[in-house]
Amino acid sequence: MTTSELQDKLKDLQSLAAETEVVEFKEAKNDFDFNKLGRYFSALANEANLKEKNEAWLVFGIEDKYKKVVGSNYRLSRASLDSLKGEIANKTTNRITFIEVYELHFPEGRVIMFQIPATPKGLPIAWEGHYYGRDGDELSPLNLEEIERIRKQATRADWSAGLCPRASIEDLDSNALQIARENFKIKNPRLATEVDSWDTLTFLNKAKVAINGIITRTAIILLGKPEAEHFLAPAIAQITWVLKDKDNIEKDYQHFYCPFISATDAVYAKIRNLKYRYLKDGTLFPDEIDQYDPFNIKEALSNCIAHQDYNLAERINVVEREDAQLIFSNAGEFLPGSVEAVIESDVPPSYYRNQLLAQAMMNFNMIDTVGSGIKRMFRLQRNRYFPMPEYELDTNKVKVTLIGKVLEIEYARVLAKNPGLSLEEIILLDKVQKRKLLADHEIKHLRDKGFDKQDYFDWIIKAIKDHGSLSRKDIEDLLWDKLSDMYNNQQKKTKVANLIAELRKNGLIINKGNDAVPVWMLADLSA
Repeated sequence: MTTSELQDKLKDLQSLAAETEVVEFKEAKNDFDFNKLGRYFSALANEANLKEKNEAWLVFGIEDKYKKVVGSNYRLSRASLDSLKGEIANKTTNRITFIEVYELHFPEGRVIMFQIPATPKGLPIAWEGHYYGRDGDELSPLNLEEIERIRKQATRADWSAGLCPRASIEDLDSNALQIARENFKIKNPRLATEVDSWDTLTFLNKAKVAINGIITRTAIILLGKPEAEHFLAPAIAQITWVLKDKDNIEKDYQHFYCPFISATDAVYAKIRNLKYRYLKDGTLFPDEIDQYDPFNIKEALSNCIAHQDYNLAERINVVEREDAQLIFSNAGEFLPGSVEAVIESDVPPSYYRNQLLAQAMMNFNMIDTVGSGIKRMFRLQRNRYFPMPEYELDTNKVKVTLIGKVLEIEYARVLAKNPGLSLEEIILLDKVQKRKLLADHEIKHLRDKGFDKQDYFDWIIKAIKDHGSLSRKDIEDLLWDKLSDMYNNQQKKTKVANLIAELRKNGLIINKGNDAVPVWMLADLSA
């Protein structure tokens, strides 16, 4: 929003006779309790949903009786203010956070305007596990009736099952229909002998992309001719592939349209799946491998198609970067809530945004709806010693990045030498190599797991290469948090001393200081 639009919005809010369930003013002259801010976020978002509003507003720097500007010094730096989005997301349902945080400056002082999204249909927003609402202008727990009223919204109709009564078989692509038939026989071998005897309409009914002979939106998306897209309006069914260089400059692009059953192969063919050559490390790695596993490309793209929120009228995007990144994005929130929930779950998701579309894609052998696809993507990256898929989950966007190269050689070595690591443990190690913060329980788990002795040797040698030399304390600081919590402090010191002694004995490092104040350097660099 522009400054002028914000000023007009603020005037509108100030003109209200009193605070409402979707508007709250606070002076917050110097500070404001963070947990209280989170409770207001939950309350205002839930009330906006119940009042059928798109958004709610929390305004700092205005007193609530006469709505006069008094100014707020809350989080004066812009960086500190911007970090609130992530801080709030860490403690809300599905990591939902502010749409935006704005600042306005008046002679009387600074005003901060928090734009809060309405709770998504069917999903009340909790703060630290508790749902909040408002009774008049009072903050209060969201009552049971209100929680159920929001949750019942989840029974909304499946958009992908919507009928297109003006569409006919002539609006479907003949080649796409043939691909669908062949793939349907693969997924349903017991019906293979019958499929060829079905006429087109019978096949569409059996495959559940037509209902009583009427074409569905799913049929248009997967099998429709490009010009049949208008049956989906105002929704669109488009995929855009973009090639960017290492500086994020666009070099090439192409748009793809219905039918998506063949468009997926066309997009796949555009991706330059180059060969990746590993650095030699004994017999640890193969010489050469494709940057991206074909399954991962097709799974990520198919997930975009199956889970796209078509009501948002956005394209599915595939961005290929020359620095070995492949980025897929689709519109709509990530309904399982978190990738960890998918990884840890042993059962399929209980709800799909596009139930009919997902079922049809399974029937046409495009996806596996048993919920194992994402897990397999992680395992395939692990088998290459590559970083784990990177998910960014926004309120109305899901983005997944595949990295087609080794990011940290130490991480790759740990994976190669420890084939028994669980997927959860690999994800934690992946966070370490990407310099991401770990929760206390995650750090403890890695410490308890411990590492192979060679891993400690590798860390010491790499650190000496990076810094030229290390003191005994430097080496202790480097390894301390990586040593198992089963050791006490003295045992950790002894462990470090033994590692140093073994490296010295093997002629890999040499002390250029003295016994009291050692200075450790690589033997081949110390002469």
